[in-house]
Amino acid sequence: MDTPPELTPTQKRLLDQLRRDADPLVFDEEFVDDLVARAEAVADEASRRLGGERLVVSKNFLTQVLGCEAKHLLPDTFEWTPANARGFVSHKAIELGAHWQGDPVPELLVDEALARLADQASFQGDFVAGLSDGDRAELRAGAVERVTRFLQDFPPLPSRAQPVFEARTRWTPKGCVELVGKTDLVIGKPEGRISTKLVIDFKTGWPSPTHRHDLRFYALLETLSRRVPPRRLVTFYLDSADADIEDVTPSVLEAALARLEGALTRHAELTVEQVAPVKRVSTSCRWCPGLATCDEGRQHLAIVDDDGGQGFD
Repeated sequence: MDTPPELTPTQKRLLDQLRRDADPLVFDEEFVDDLVARAEAVADEASRRLGGERLVVSKNFLTQVLGCEAKHLLPDTFEWTPANARGFVSHKAIELGAHWQGDPVPELLVDEALARLADQASFQGDFVAGLSDGDRAELRAGAVERVTRFLQDFPPLPSRAQPVFEARTRWTPKGCVELVGKTDLVIGKPEGRISTKLVIDFKTGWPSPTHRHDLRFYALLETLSRRVPPRRLVTFYLDSADADIEDVTPSVLEAALARLEGALTRHAELTVEQVAPVKRVSTSCRWCPGLATCDEGRQHLAIVDDDGGQGFD
């Protein structure tokens, strides 16, 4: 039998952060039941105010509503590009690598991921299948970089941990509101009411407060759909090989529910009650489809550019 390779200091550090505590974490059953009941009431009230119009709530929806409200109301003009498609391609390659026979090679994993995605009947599949040679090379290079960083810095995943990549979760209460999520990686084998699961997102670039909010939403979604909260939330930054880690507590779940309620309330005010939207500028104004007619956004970006890109949002 081959000897497992020695872990790097980075892998050891992260593994120590991910290990379970000696005492099992079990949330009070009454607290979970009450949380679910209050979430159902929030969804029911939102359904009433929306008049039965179906609303799919994701982490991106919450970020949009609680960010620039003017942008939230604009039509969705999102398009895939080699830059923003690196995420789903690298995630697919990492998923393949977890089940690869032999030593996983980043280039081979990415090529296999691209081939499989191109065969899918989906918007992502259509995008990959229609790539020009130049765009495909750009996308491949970016995805290979991400997969390489993951394989070098993230500790190997044993099968007994039951890792699930691109883990989809859905909660559909009565009414027209539905909560959905797709987590990069969930680790942990269910054990009754014991909280065993790790919820992990992979990011590049600078840390953002929204990253913790995203994972808290996933924790709430997991709790609502399975009645057992996860035990820990992890944002792993591939560029720095560092992790932002938060233990799941009742307060974390309460904060996620309050944020959800606030977003649903504000969405109903903006769309049904026609309340005037509030503009909130940030560096993301650069990619806003409404930038051409937004004085606030252009002024903010001019200040940021004058600062050499070092302005704070």
